[in-house]
Amino acid sequence: MSEQRLRIAIQKSGRLSDGSFDLLKSCGLSVSRGRDKLYGRVQEMPIDILLLRDDDIPEFVADDACDIGIIGQNVFEEEILNESHEAPAEEVMKLGFAHCRLMLAAPKEWCFDGSLMLEGKRIATSYPALTRAWLARQGVNAKVVMMKGSVEVAPRLKIADAVCDIVSTGATLDANGLKPVATVFESEAVLIRNRQEFSPEKQAMFEALLKRIKGVMTSKDAKYVMMNAPRSAVPAITEFLPGADSPTILELAGNPEKVAIHAVCRESVFWDTLEELKKLGASAILVLPIEKMMA
Repeated sequence: MSEQRLRIAIQKSGRLSDGSFDLLKSCGLSVSRGRDKLYGRVQEMPIDILLLRDDDIPEFVADDACDIGIIGQNVFEEEILNESHEAPAEEVMKLGFAHCRLMLAAPKEWCFDGSLMLEGKRIATSYPALTRAWLARQGVNAKVVMMKGSVEVAPRLKIADAVCDIVSTGATLDANGLKPVATVFESEAVLIRNRQEFSPEKQAMFEALLKRIKGVMTSKDAKYVMMNAPRSAVPAITEFLPGADSPTILELAGNPEKVAIHAVCRESVFWDTLEELKKLGASAILVLPIEKMMA
């Protein structure tokens, strides 16, 4: 790999990997992978991709083996709390996908009435640092039992009384006689970078990629809304439009009392939004998705 190419660490498989490649695709970037599936090269920009285990990404970025990385915030925060590096990587931005929660789960027969119920208990988890930090905030003294994988079986095997694990649907917990009782940490994918100063060429590439990512995220929920309305209704409609910048107002041909209103709405536009616009006098309302947007 060339030292002048930007190096990105991405999880080699799983939901986070899929979301990362979808993000790159939305940024107009296509990736060709090597036969070993551990290395990729972006065709449109001088960017190399390393495909790694998620646990390895913070270390590769912090140690300057990669310049930036896409990682679950839960994994990154666990690494920071472990303080295994003198100069760990830093979070650049949240990416809005791969949402999950690190949750405390207890046996279904427990009548859980608060964190103090955990006093003196044993809690199995793959995230000991995050779990200890949460217990400390709750003022609870409990023993954290470190486990790698299959954490949910710990109570059945009498290894622990409760568990702290990543939950998406909760089906695995339910199958093992457990129920989620408290949220320890809410996570999503984040972009991280090492703290080394980039060369001018690499910095320019990083900023160009960042602009594309921000453009994708800005356009994700944004909609282009068009409608006709009486000129007198423009102030009320402009005030109501969700997350809109100043709209474009165009006079309709042959009807000076009516105008066309075009606006970019940066918040979700629901059916009740359209119904309210209708009440304010709007007609012929169109809502269109925005594929790309750059400030």
